[in-house]
Amino acid sequence: MLTAAFVLDPAVFADVYGPSLDRLRRTARPIYGPVARADPGRLGGIEVLCTGWGAPVLDRAFLDAAPGLALVLHAAGSVRGLVTPEFWERGIPLVSAYRANAVPVADFTAAQIVYALKQGWRHVLLSRERRGPVGHLPAPGTYGTRVGLVSLGAIGRLVASRLRPLDVEVVAHDPYADPATAGVPLVGLGELFGTCDVVSLHTPLLPETAGMVGRELLRGMREGATLINTARGGLIDETALIEVLAERPDLFAVLDVTDPEPPPPGSPLFTLPNVVVTPHIAGSLGRERARLGALVTGELERFAAGLPLEHALTGRTAERLA
Repeated sequence: MLTAAFVLDPAVFADVYGPSLDRLRRTARPIYGPVARADPGRLGGIEVLCTGWGAPVLDRAFLDAAPGLALVLHAAGSVRGLVTPEFWERGIPLVSAYRANAVPVADFTAAQIVYALKQGWRHVLLSRERRGPVGHLPAPGTYGTRVGLVSLGAIGRLVASRLRPLDVEVVAHDPYADPATAGVPLVGLGELFGTCDVVSLHTPLLPETAGMVGRELLRGMREGATLINTARGGLIDETALIEVLAERPDLFAVLDVTDPEPPPPGSPLFTLPNVVVTPHIAGSLGRERARLGALVTGELERFAAGLPLEHALTGRTAERLA
């Protein structure tokens, strides 16, 4: 039997690993944790590191303290704050539950897209402003409208699949996608922003994507269009967004992520009538987190049985995760 340590935020441990703990214990014996910070003196005997939100940095000091480490199970999405060059040099398999975390993000996004096409948020905000009922506002609805997805990673593809039964025309911009397997038409970024009723961002935050959504793209958006961001706040030039939303009250923005996160008190993002900000709730919350624990537990069982891992990351793959 393998030996395991749980190093993650103890506040999320029960949600993430609790429902899978009996399964996990049939394959690995927990000898340490859950703890928020690892004591190097307690790592010497571990073979499996089970982590999640609040994961430790796998730097040289951590790895030297755990010389028997053979597998890292990360029950969350992005691993950017977790891995280091020293980690990749050691060739230790790393599993991320990013595909499981993509499910609630896609569900949230698809719901927001439909709500945007019905102008749902505008009705809510306007009725509160007027303190009374509001009649039907002009809305494109779902049938035959155009939705643009920026990036076709795990989340973007799931969003496209959820929109398929709604008779929505879905297009995407993704310079890495193969047109033969993308599943939706690929278009240029300018065309996507200029022709879609809703634009939804699913791009990882990389040096080449930071601030990619600027004034030109925002000002070129279709009349009455909505921008949705559930990826990373740094993708948008926030100063430009605020200016364009003030200039064009016909546009709307739904921001689940911002830069900084949360926005500072007094930010126009809290007062402009054509934007709503939610506190990064698209990803796994509450019972949804159990899906992450189940995925990495399944990978542990495969590892123990000598079977190939299905969700292991390479350094290149990890760089592309939001």
